[in-house]
Amino acid sequence: MSDLQETGVWRRLRARPSAVVAAAVLAVLALFALGAPLLSALEGQDPTTYHDSLIDSARGGVPLGPYGGIGAEHWLGVEPGTGRDLFARLLYGARISLLVALGATVVQVLIGVTIGLAAGFGSRFVDTVLSRFTDVMVALPMLVFGVALTAVVPADFPRPLLLIIVVGLLNWGGTARIVRAQTLSLKKLDYVAAARLGGSRPWRVARRELLPALAAPVITYAAILVPMNMVVEASLSFLGIGVRPPTSSWGQMLSTATTWFRADPTYVLLPAACLFVTVLAFTVLGDALRTALDPRERSRLRVGTRGGSRDAERATTKGAAA
Repeated sequence: MSDLQETGVWRRLRARPSAVVAAAVLAVLALFALGAPLLSALEGQDPTTYHDSLIDSARGGVPLGPYGGIGAEHWLGVEPGTGRDLFARLLYGARISLLVALGATVVQVLIGVTIGLAAGFGSRFVDTVLSRFTDVMVALPMLVFGVALTAVVPADFPRPLLLIIVVGLLNWGGTARIVRAQTLSLKKLDYVAAARLGGSRPWRVARRELLPALAAPVITYAAILVPMNMVVEASLSFLGIGVRPPTSSWGQMLSTATTWFRADPTYVLLPAACLFVTVLAFTVLGDALRTALDPRERSRLRVGTRGGSRDAERATTKGAAA
């Protein structure tokens, strides 16, 4: 995109308060995730140390004190059964959840753009083969195959990296479909036809003419994929095949919180609220990006503005005078 287009995109994003709030929430979340060691040290805790003295063993490990043991030393209380600091585990869990979601999104976008571009810009035979392959990938029950793939991998393989690979390799079909549809429309345009008639090779045309035009829909869909992947990671961790203790993620915390929702509701509500707010912020920002990157949005924004109202009033006045 040119500098003028980028200026227009930022201006349209800033004009939407919901997009500004969502971006601010995600920026704070990213700072918390990156600064997890510093913030944990500021509290004076870490995510792995057990505090047996802070749980009631007679009641099965329920934290002592109100609201899960919230206090000056443990800002959000402690984890039932173990006494580990909940604030530190939420911070480090944000790291894992965001890492898996963003990494899987990158893998999905790379595979989806490559296959979608090859299908839309290739021959009829290539398009048919790749489109049917994409249909098969879309039809696969991702959670079932994710469970199967993660179950056969050695236990010492890094679980976050495994989740990135599994989610990325199984869920790129939507990206490929969008890219293929956009490519079929773009390759009929005059500037693409002129580049092909000028003797440029297909991949040169795709790289210089098609990819810049595909940036807007791909970025928009990627912003929607991130919260979807966070939910998938939480689902896999909830099923017990995601990250394993002592490594924490929001999904893994929710999976262990199911047995404590009556005795300690705080332990359930905190990771669930973090996941909900993050998914909502990504969804709102993705919708704002879709409208901001849409070239027709500029004309839509003029509807109902003061300038448009004044023009309509002037036209009405002239018509009445005539």
